[in-house]
Amino acid sequence: MPFYEFRCEDCGRLARLFLSFAEYDTAVPSCPHCQSQNLKRRIGRVALGKSEEARMDAMMDDSALAGIDEDDPRSIGRYMRQMSSEMGEDLGDEFNEVVGRLESGESPESIESSMPDLGAGGDDMM
Repeated sequence: MPFYEFRCEDCGRLARLFLSFAEYDTAVPSCPHCQSQNLKRRIGRVALGKSEEARMDAMMDDSALAGIDEDDPRSIGRYMRQMSSEMGEDLGDEFNEVVGRLESGESPESIESSMPDLGAGGDDMM
């Protein structure tokens, strides 16, 4: 169910109300703080659901890859962190350690040599 944002013209506070599309046309919303019906609709953030495939396509777009400097471990770490966030799941302690070390500026070669079992599950992270 979508939410709609309003500003109460009486108390000045913001109200976020959950209404179905059908309810929106007929509802007479009231402020949850002061119960006034003197509300003004605000345009809020829009959230769009994306499939996993659409999220991964966006990550592989040339514009998403433009900020990566292969000679800068920090930029590689930022990209990997963003990719993990887009996937919406925890990729585990090993992944988090590698990304943290990259973000602190450590070279991929140094990380790989200190973690000989890196990617032992079959999927290489670097």
